[in-house]
Amino acid sequence: MSIKVSVIIPVYNPGKYIEPCIDSLLRQTLPAEEFEVLFVNDGSTDDTAEKLDALAKEHPHFRAIHIPNSGWPGKPRNIGVGEARGEYVQFVDQDDYLASDALRRLYDMGHRNVSDIVIGKVASNFRGVPHGVFRLDREKCTIHDAPLYDSLTPHKMFRTEFLRENNIAYPEGKRRLEDQLYMMEAYFPAKVVSILGSYTCYYYSKRDDGNNAGSARIVPSGYYGNLREVLDVVVANTEPGDFRDLLLRRFYRVEMLGRLSEPSVLRYDEAYLDEMVEAVKPLEKDFMTEGVHNGLGALTRVRSTLLRRDDRQGLVRFAKFMKSIKGTARLEDVDWQSDGKLAVTVSARLVHGDDAEPLKLLRRDDRVFLHPDFTEGILEDGELVDVTDELDDFKAEMSLRNRETAVEWSCAARYTSTVEDLGDGVCEVVLRGTGQVAPQGVKGRGPVSRGFWDVWVPVRGLGVVRKARLGADRAPHVDADCRPALLGSPSRAVIPYFTDPHGNLTLDVARRAKLLATYLADRPVQRMPGSGAELRLDVFTRGATAPYKTELVLTSADGRTHVLPGEVRPFSGRGHIVLPERAGGVPAGDWKLSARLDGEKNDALELCEVTVQGNGKLTISSDLKVVDLELVRAALAKRRKAAIRRRLRAVGGPVVRRLPAPARKKISGLARKLVG
Repeated sequence: MSIKVSVIIPVYNPGKYIEPCIDSLLRQTLPAEEFEVLFVNDGSTDDTAEKLDALAKEHPHFRAIHIPNSGWPGKPRNIGVGEARGEYVQFVDQDDYLASDALRRLYDMGHRNVSDIVIGKVASNFRGVPHGVFRLDREKCTIHDAPLYDSLTPHKMFRTEFLRENNIAYPEGKRRLEDQLYMMEAYFPAKVVSILGSYTCYYYSKRDDGNNAGSARIVPSGYYGNLREVLDVVVANTEPGDFRDLLLRRFYRVEMLGRLSEPSVLRYDEAYLDEMVEAVKPLEKDFMTEGVHNGLGALTRVRSTLLRRDDRQGLVRFAKFMKSIKGTARLEDVDWQSDGKLAVTVSARLVHGDDAEPLKLLRRDDRVFLHPDFTEGILEDGELVDVTDELDDFKAEMSLRNRETAVEWSCAARYTSTVEDLGDGVCEVVLRGTGQVAPQGVKGRGPVSRGFWDVWVPVRGLGVVRKARLGADRAPHVDADCRPALLGSPSRAVIPYFTDPHGNLTLDVARRAKLLATYLADRPVQRMPGSGAELRLDVFTRGATAPYKTELVLTSADGRTHVLPGEVRPFSGRGHIVLPERAGGVPAGDWKLSARLDGEKNDALELCEVTVQGNGKLTISSDLKVVDLELVRAALAKRRKAAIRRRLRAVGGPVVRRLPAPARKKISGLARKLVG
């Protein structure tokens, strides 16, 4: 059988940190005979060689290649590509790991599109991730119509012949920015790039010894000499104009101005700051045109201006101000929707300083400027920064991030921005909107995994992005509306709660640590009207929620207990417990009823008092509040219509599908009139 994927892993003295990588490769769903793993040992001085040889002996699809130490990953990767037998190659670093279905999904996407490059969604608990690249799946794109330039790490899948035909290879030996050079040399000739954004494929893991690749302090002259090579590739493959400016601006903003920004620049001594600026300025002069500069956001443009003026202490002073800028978000409302999403309404803004003062703007005639208080002593007297054309670029988003794995999912959200007056010509931009938090997933992505999922609100404006946690500042009614939910099939608990002590909104999915009984203890329990014994809990459900298994516990005044089977079923947006008609074997008398919603080992939720009659019939205490009758009638009517629709589809569907289109349309319209 032909090899679909060759996984290439440069290895040097990895110690224990390679174990998650190896384990993830052994757990791949792609059959072992369809992929190979090439460990290229770069002259390790520990027992790595022996371990890799033993691994290769145990697993026929693993190979160990040993080379003299080259000192950097470039040569091992090139040797791996040369040795690869797979249709595609996937680069992996020794201290990272793959999701179990990563190779299969990436290969399938690449194979069906004949992709030159396939980019899988990544997660990291220590380095930045370009989440914008992974907002959606893209079957086919190029550097001209997708923000590929924001993803310049090499941990991707490449068509092997594409690399060989275009002579794309790593520079060898110790150097910086080899990944950026490799990726830019690959992106330009790539005719098809695919992006798998609906499945997290690759995990960057922070080492507890702090020795992740790229963590060492840079030598500015070498670093920016290597960056020049990357910029030369951009210029060689583009014409002067907006597209070239867009690409160059990315490197100006990140690798150049980014290293003259907070927090890094605030830690430089004067000599190192001088060394950095002296290395950056020739690149700014040679590559960064007025078009590049003018396309920066206002606050980044100030930094560019200071660099152009060689104002080194101005860069430090401005970084101190920029460090104080934060995003804030107030939680205005939460509401579970009928589709199982949690609608989260917020207002967000950029602020600065310890007291979270508004990031002020200043109106003058028909123009709007950054308030001069922020650039006093930094720019020249009277020099204003015009932001009029950037007001529409203020944006807010919403995301759900797993606290333990660092997987992050964007939430559908819509915001409006308004410029609000603060008096005396001073104003600020406020963003208001609602995001849809979807623990059960959305089209193309399944339910989120078990764990703690924090809600974040990134706030963008004037060239900066600041991520804000949500919930510490919230409207008074929110706590009551932030009820637990039972979702899915099989059903699982989703418990929104506010962290202690910070008060931030988090979802505990599938009882990672929080208990349903705890979060329902102070919420009302009601009884349904009529003679049946049915309780309504203040836990959200939807019609598609499967019954949630539980145990009902009857406890007498003297401590005797009897356990009955039970379940929580969906009814009109809440969870209902229908008590058994008879409690067989339970002595007549008054009992306390509770439900074990979190398993036998955890405390049960107290529900109400019940009476067991001589024939075993259960009667709920009349002291319990009765559910509103109109709600019950509406829910039952809806249930009856749904049942009728199901019957019509089952009985009439096969007949209707054989009719001509006009007749089908007419009958469908009639059915809608009858049952809604």
